Amino acid sequence: MKAFFGDGLLLNSPAAETLYREVADLPIIDYHCHLNEKEIRDGHKFANLGELWLGGDHYKWRAMRLCGVEEFYITGEADDYAKYLKYAEIFPQLCGNPLYYWTQLELKLLFGITEPFCAESAPRIWAAANEQLGRMTVNDLLRQFRVEYVATTDDPASPLEAHGVYGGTEVRPTFRPDRMLTCAPDALRELGEAAGLRVETLDDMKEALRRRLIFFRSKGCRIADHGMDFLPLPDCGEVRAAELFARREALTPHEVAELNAHLTAYLAGLYAGEGMVMQLHFGTFRNVNAAAFPQVGRDAGYDVMRSVVNTDALVDFFNTLEGRGALPKVILYSLNPGCVPALAALSGAFPNIRVGAAWWFNDTVQGIRRQLETVAEYAALGTSLGMLTDSRSFASYVRFDFFRRILADMVGGYVERGEFDPKQAVELMKGICYGNIRAFLGLKH
Repeated sequence: MKAFFGDGLLLNSPAAETLYREVADLPIIDYHCHLNEKEIRDGHKFANLGELWLGGDHYKWRAMRLCGVEEFYITGEADDYAKYLKYAEIFPQLCGNPLYYWTQLELKLLFGITEPFCAESAPRIWAAANEQLGRMTVNDLLRQFRVEYVATTDDPASPLEAHGVYGGTEVRPTFRPDRMLTCAPDALRELGEAAGLRVETLDDMKEALRRRLIFFRSKGCRIADHGMDFLPLPDCGEVRAAELFARREALTPHEVAELNAHLTAYLAGLYAGEGMVMQLHFGTFRNVNAAAFPQVGRDAGYDVMRSVVNTDALVDFFNTLEGRGALPKVILYSLNPGCVPALAALSGAFPNIRVGAAWWFNDTVQGIRRQLETVAEYAALGTSLGMLTDSRSFASYVRFDFFRRILADMVGGYVERGEFDPKQAVELMKGICYGNIRAFLGLKH
């Protein structure tokens, strides 16, 4: 029996252990996250382990609800320690859940604590971790995990006042236009104010988006990100889009989708012209519990995956862009894993398309392995761009260690069975864990 969360965690062969050691200490490029760049600039300190773990982590909130914890101890008015103790009480029920791995890895890698977390050990762990947290800033955490590059997620109207280089970490914005593409009055007003013009026509909106994108580029932005429930409809064209924009406050859901598709295609062309990477996150069904939404709001753990994802729409979208000479580099993420084979196959039909990391509900031991195996079988494993955090928590950088262990175990299996050359395996691992995303983003050494 292996030691509890010992060096051989998730590594089930000598080849896996060897490959993991080759990549364990590589720097981290986190090309999609929701960290607060102001906390990096200001060297934020966490008051306690409860704030670090439970302040905004909807993964943990969802798990606590699954185990019957009252909302008072999740997003309610209970203090940090009371919420922490409730998480400790339910934690042993999470065997096999990624949260179990992440939490124990956070204790081990951040604080050197190897004791199993539970209600009985919680007071001791609280005291030991908080004693160390009192001397740590978020910059210490980034340095400890060798985080080289962070791409935050930013609204086009954001002033981007806190991005820059802090210690050894480059913090850059990501252009996230989702709120603007709703064409809501407040969004358009803020967009216009940030861009220095009044947004009254479709052309005004496009010019405002262009100006803001150029501003983002001046701040080192290399990536755009679009989150959507459904994939884009075919581009309706300039005339139709202008007519829809003119009556934007009285559109049907289908008309909203038409206008959104036209603007998304327009932005994709801008990204291509600027040499940027476009990320598409899709297949989400958000805020499904109508009774809970007024109480807890969005991003609180009440989102699920769509039952059907129309990947055919991507073919239309990419064909339109390629026909215009406006297809940027693209990374695809589906919340529903059932369409990943189609995405992997599609990545071979157009240039510079990649399947992204296993996303959200799929970043589990088996979910990550299935995603990698699908890319290996339908596309090319060696072109994978590796892991990201997609998180609001600075403790989430243990997810890179989690991923590297799973990848090493998978590739090590090929080596152990005589199906892959050991030297080639090392180079493959280094590319997936670091080199590929560096090259894809055009980062300089």
